[in-house]
Amino acid sequence: MRPVYAISGGVSKFAKARPDKTFQAIVKEAYDYAIQDIGLDFPTFTRLVDGSVASYFSDHFSRQLMAGIMAHDYLGLCPKPSHRVEGGGATGGICFQEAWKSVASGHMDICVAYGFETMSHVETWKGNEFIALASDISVDYPVGGFYSGYYAMMVTRHMKEFGTTVEQLAHVSVKNHLNAYHNPYAQKRNRLTIQDVRNAPMVAWPLTRLDICVMSDGAAASILVSEEGLRKLEASGARIARPLVKVTGIGRGTDAMRMSDRPHLDYDNFMENYATQDEKNSDETRSYYKKLWDRGTRYPGVHSFRAGRTAGNMAYKHAGIHDPLKELDFVELHDAYTSSEIQTYEDMGLCRYGEGGQFAASGKAFMPGIEYNLDLKDKPVCPVNPSGGLIACGHPVGATGLMQAVFATWQLQNSIHKHFGDDALQVKNARRGAIHSHAGTGTYVSISVLEREG
Repeated sequence: MRPVYAISGGVSKFAKARPDKTFQAIVKEAYDYAIQDIGLDFPTFTRLVDGSVASYFSDHFSRQLMAGIMAHDYLGLCPKPSHRVEGGGATGGICFQEAWKSVASGHMDICVAYGFETMSHVETWKGNEFIALASDISVDYPVGGFYSGYYAMMVTRHMKEFGTTVEQLAHVSVKNHLNAYHNPYAQKRNRLTIQDVRNAPMVAWPLTRLDICVMSDGAAASILVSEEGLRKLEASGARIARPLVKVTGIGRGTDAMRMSDRPHLDYDNFMENYATQDEKNSDETRSYYKKLWDRGTRYPGVHSFRAGRTAGNMAYKHAGIHDPLKELDFVELHDAYTSSEIQTYEDMGLCRYGEGGQFAASGKAFMPGIEYNLDLKDKPVCPVNPSGGLIACGHPVGATGLMQAVFATWQLQNSIHKHFGDDALQVKNARRGAIHSHAGTGTYVSISVLEREG
């Protein structure tokens, strides 16, 4: 496999509705920004780019089949190759990895990954119904299968197993909304308190409206290239930021669509097949897990996403990461719910299973230099969702994972101030970050590691 670099990206403004533009035009908004950021004009880039990968979740929102080729055509890319990917909430992350594969394999030297969703074309209740079709419509959907209900069930089990509290969930919401206060692309930019989150209208206990992301219209685009692609672009006048940002690891995992089909693995099976190498090497951690299992914990149950652990282990092995909390400078993860962020801390190895709630309230996942008005006992170690995440930025599904890729690229290029007009969200001296996309109740998960060279 050849080295692959993420050299540029663009994000449209995420909003509740974008009645001013079609989905093709919203994609072009992000695409044009990515091209302009490397100093090329549209005709020159069109001549050089080899093809695209398109990302959108649902045909239902736009009432249009084959919308990917319509965007590809609108961008002037016909007759170059393209294909559409779909994997629920993980669609954008999968798209990024498919573009990586196109370049790494030698099939393309310059590939554009773009994603979009226009969710405002239907009422919120209908949008939730469309999203619920990503559950098993024969088994789960008929018994009230809306996703807020699924995640409420999962987090109540997490609370029973591990003692997670509603205040710990609220810490995630306060953090992400306040981070987004400094992000001009974000849909919701609010200063909140723990009490604000808990006093918000209840959706599915314990999740309030401020624990849950919102539906959005938006698009994002990322340009991935090989070394030969770099040469072609720069020979044509492109100004590509140095040091380069290299994609050093990708991983994916899956699980059964129906949560009732997921296994309850014993301690030995977990340690052999799912524990990280650091967990296996630690006598203290092995003892900690043994006590959990002796108390009745089984993995993954409905409280954990083994697809996330599988994806993380694969990506970390690819990237040479052994201790993600210390070796990652930031993470952009799929926080469709505050609870899923807490669960994902554990899956990504930022803390041990059962400690996600404590980690959320500790301060380790917060940004330095921002006043959250919370009593945090620890200093930031690895900021999680410095952009504001899905909860505050919004969740136009096909665009979300690519939004994360763009923000991660800008972090590693040290160019947050350039793109946001504010450097409050710049992770100082960031050298390595991860992006995480999650579908359904953990059915598909993708994790990619990006790293600054030099």
